[in-house]
Amino acid sequence: MAVAACERDPEPPADAPPPGSPGDPRARIVFLGTSLTAGLGLDPSQAYPALIQQKLDSAGLPYVVVNAGVSGETSAGARRRIDWVLREPAAVLVIETGANDGLRGLEPDSLAANIQGIIDRARQQTPPPAIVLVGMRAPPNLGARYARRFETVYEELARRNEVPLVPFLLTGVAGIDSLNQADAIHPTAAGQRKIAETVWDVLEGVLKSDERARSEPRDPSSGPG
Repeated sequence: MAVAACERDPEPPADAPPPGSPGDPRARIVFLGTSLTAGLGLDPSQAYPALIQQKLDSAGLPYVVVNAGVSGETSAGARRRIDWVLREPAAVLVIETGANDGLRGLEPDSLAANIQGIIDRARQQTPPPAIVLVGMRAPPNLGARYARRFETVYEELARRNEVPLVPFLLTGVAGIDSLNQADAIHPTAAGQRKIAETVWDVLEGVLKSDERARSEPRDPSSGPG
């Protein structure tokens, strides 16, 4: 399967503000991701997080999407960046990372440790965000054993942490020429629309649960958070 990659693993400047819209009163849905989330090669409005914002607005759901996708980033880079991303609290954190790990043939055990570190850090937030984990697949040239170990990382992390899983971000997109740009890696605008539907199928249920939780009165005796 095609996966996104770059040779660099960038980090934000230490003094840079976290991504998002300062002063926006809506709860934040943060998409931590790679170039697949950033929408490399497209206008930002064509990337799947922006398309999900349209769905939220149409449904009258009071959330603002934050696209924190960075091209070329490995799971190690995402783990280093999570403190910066969560300098402003998130109601929902969507974790899309690992595509570049797979392309580089990095150890699945390291991928698992990095994603677990991201989840652990996110859950230190008060209150913790709802988390959605997005699965990725390794390219087939690395062999069936590596590919299975890689895919299993996401399944096991979702089960262990009791978080919903999007099994594969590029379902119905990977390997289809008409849905990918000339590099055969990054989705076209039409491919991003397909991705938005794949993610929304899982995210919509998470948001309904979050809305119910927000509407329920909190027991003062339960303490902060």
